[in-house]
Amino acid sequence: MTLRSYLFAPGNSEKLLARVFGAGADAVVLDLEDAVPRSEKDRARGMVAAAVAERAKGGESETPQVWVRLNAADGPWREDVAVVVRAGIFGVRLPKAERFEDVVALDHAIADAENKNGLPFRSVAVALTIESAAGIVNARALAHGPRVRHLCFGATDLARDLGVECGADEIELLLAKQELVLASRAADIDRPVASVHTDLTDVAGLTRTTLLARRLGFFGRSCLHPKQLPFVHEAFAPDAAAIDAALRVRAAWASALSRGSASTTTEDGRFVDLAVARRAEATLELAKSLSNPDQRRVS
Repeated sequence: MTLRSYLFAPGNSEKLLARVFGAGADAVVLDLEDAVPRSEKDRARGMVAAAVAERAKGGESETPQVWVRLNAADGPWREDVAVVVRAGIFGVRLPKAERFEDVVALDHAIADAENKNGLPFRSVAVALTIESAAGIVNARALAHGPRVRHLCFGATDLARDLGVECGADEIELLLAKQELVLASRAADIDRPVASVHTDLTDVAGLTRTTLLARRLGFFGRSCLHPKQLPFVHEAFAPDAAAIDAALRVRAAWASALSRGSASTTTEDGRFVDLAVARRAEATLELAKSLSNPDQRRVS
């Protein structure tokens, strides 16, 4: 399943918990961490667990995927896991991930909850949010942790930890972003998920930084509001020009193979070899998986 958007909802908001599943996101993240005051943690756990259970009971489809953001490793995440890991949940996010041993401890706690609630072993995935210098330095080890499906980038907390002032394109965090891409690929997990865009009125900035994240090797973005979803979805979908280019590469490659050649050029002069052909096929498969209006042309 190709996920472009992860929409957050505070775990203590009855109104938003009721609305988030129908907002149009590919995945939802029910938040028990920063969006919930300490005095509301217990109440939020119960509300999130109830929302997950209700969704499972209703036999809802797999879309959107349901994730829960736990409290950080130095907080009450064990209580979170014990309550929210139940039928209907796809995975949990661990914020401020820094130490491999914390990921192992999380794996054990989830296994206990799976066993207690009758879930298949290792059925609940883990995403790790990397948002500190220690997390970036340890990202390559963390990406190999048990259950880890993908890494998430936390730009705001990382900038604070590093003491940097980010410009419009967050060039100050470029090395950190590339490190997550490398760590994810080396561990053979899904591509990392981009950080939230905190200015809800800045559509241009949201689009620009989402396209940048895609170019760097990210796929998917955390979102704070449903109005951000269409722009994020569009940014991660191949446009008509990209599909046309990929189709030309496919045709040229097929022709080359029929002639017994391992390289060729497209009609507009672009060089094509196996690597280029594979990338074109990946573009066409992505368009098809996203139900692109042009998918009839890529089948």
